[in-house]
Amino acid sequence: PRNRSSRPPYRLAGTLLEQDPMFGRVRIALIAGIMTVTACVSSQETPSRPAPVIPPPKPVVRPAPKPPAPAPSQAPAALARAIHSLWAGFDGRVGIAIIRADGNWIIHERGDELMPQQSVSKLWVAMAVMDAIDQGQMRLDDHVTLTRADLTVFNQPIAASIGEGSFTTTIADLLDRQMRRSDNTANDFLMRKLGGPQAIRSFITAKGFGAIRFGPGEKLLQAKTAGLSWRPEYSYGPAFRVARSRLSSAARTAAMDAYLADPPDGAAPIAIGRALLRLKRGDLLSPSSTRYLLNLMSTSRTGPQRLHGGVPPDWRFAHKTGTGQDFKGRTAGFNDVAIMTAPDGTYYAVVVMIAETGLLLPRRFELMQGISATIAAAHQH
Repeated sequence: PRNRSSRPPYRLAGTLLEQDPMFGRVRIALIAGIMTVTACVSSQETPSRPAPVIPPPKPVVRPAPKPPAPAPSQAPAALARAIHSLWAGFDGRVGIAIIRADGNWIIHERGDELMPQQSVSKLWVAMAVMDAIDQGQMRLDDHVTLTRADLTVFNQPIAASIGEGSFTTTIADLLDRQMRRSDNTANDFLMRKLGGPQAIRSFITAKGFGAIRFGPGEKLLQAKTAGLSWRPEYSYGPAFRVARSRLSSAARTAAMDAYLADPPDGAAPIAIGRALLRLKRGDLLSPSSTRYLLNLMSTSRTGPQRLHGGVPPDWRFAHKTGTGQDFKGRTAGFNDVAIMTAPDGTYYAVVVMIAETGLLLPRRFELMQGISATIAAAHQH
């Protein structure tokens, strides 16, 4: 079914500043009581014992009231209409969020609904790793050793290096493989190094990211989405795909339907967009860690025909893609989340999450490239 939405294509938010004068009233009453008691001291007291001198009350220093927050600016109407048109014309369930650098306006379609992240969730693992480095808990040049027991499923180029034995490398190399090549095994090894899925969830909560979930790791997530219970042998060769192919059509459909209805790795596009802006501003990590992670995102090898395909050559672009499983023409999760930076330094968080579609790749690319190209064109005007 085509996208439908009863909400306007963008939402704005404001704040109220309130002050309670009660403190001032209580202080005045207290001072008045002290003066009354002083006036009632007996006039027959001897001159050698003068009445106590009560110092004048100290003035109450109140902080200057904060000026009201500036009213959020209006999102460009033409841009909002163009994005809505692209969204409404796509056959599938799509979430979109576009947020300008200052956060003063948001254009979104289904921006507050949980959409499957798939490998977009690698971004939170990478942030948590860089945060641990900032805290002195690990270093980029720390050596680690991976074995066949660490293998996961699907995209894991590192498997060739592990071979039949083990592979020793560094945290920096795993980050590179995880973010630039979306290697599932590198990602899940880093996740476990930090303490497992719950450690990433705790990081997401501590940073106040909002409506962003983190799943159980690639092995369990992909197995459940397919309708399988995980077995260690699924990590090797075609074993996972062979086991999946033996399931009934009804079992595969039921598993995919359940995943899409309540994705354990679901996230709201607006929440992802806001987290991207905070990363770009340097609010989440140290300056050096921020630069390091953004550089990995800007040199990613994945998804060149997604959002990146519509970005002008003089713009800077940093992103993370995510792609889910296919079954009978349905894809559960086809995503790209990015920071687009114009030549004048203005940047935008751009999140496009195709939760489900039966359209072929060219139409998905057309949607994503249309969104990024439309943002760039609107900025130039």
